[in-house]
Amino acid sequence: MKKLTFLLAFMLCFSIAKAQKAEQQIDKLMTSWHQAAAKADFNGYFGLLHDKSIYMGTDATERWTKSEFINFAKPYFDRGKAWDFTAVDRHISFSKDGNTAWVDEILDTKNMSLCRGSGVLIKDNGKWQIVQYVLSMTVPNDLADDVTKQKTPDEVKVRTDFQNKKPLK
Repeated sequence: MKKLTFLLAFMLCFSIAKAQKAEQQIDKLMTSWHQAAAKADFNGYFGLLHDKSIYMGTDATERWTKSEFINFAKPYFDRGKAWDFTAVDRHISFSKDGNTAWVDEILDTKNMSLCRGSGVLIKDNGKWQIVQYVLSMTVPNDLADDVTKQKTPDEVKVRTDFQNKKPLK
């Protein structure tokens, strides 16, 4: 019985240590990703995105594949500074098999104040990569009505364009 208890305790400790290591890897990856943008490290930034990744920006029209995102972002990187996001809060969760991770973070930015980032990462060939990332601006609840009134006129055409596209499945 003592051997079984010891074995179970050892396995539990091993599982916890493995989960903590994966969480540290994801935390480091996300921090490095944001730092690469701030330093305009094109390869460092886009090298962390999976080939089939999707990036969604704050504008309703910003949904890009990796190659589309590269085309959008390359001029920013070429000028020597892309964007500068620093996580001030980050949460990481994992699938049961440990090969998928979900990240949500609050980012401090110079030009947009606080933003929220949300991402999905997968472990592909032993390497973590971002497969989806969504950047959104935070809006305090007390300001939501005013912000909605301000943005609605600009989004009328966007809404119409979406409605005129193929039907949702």
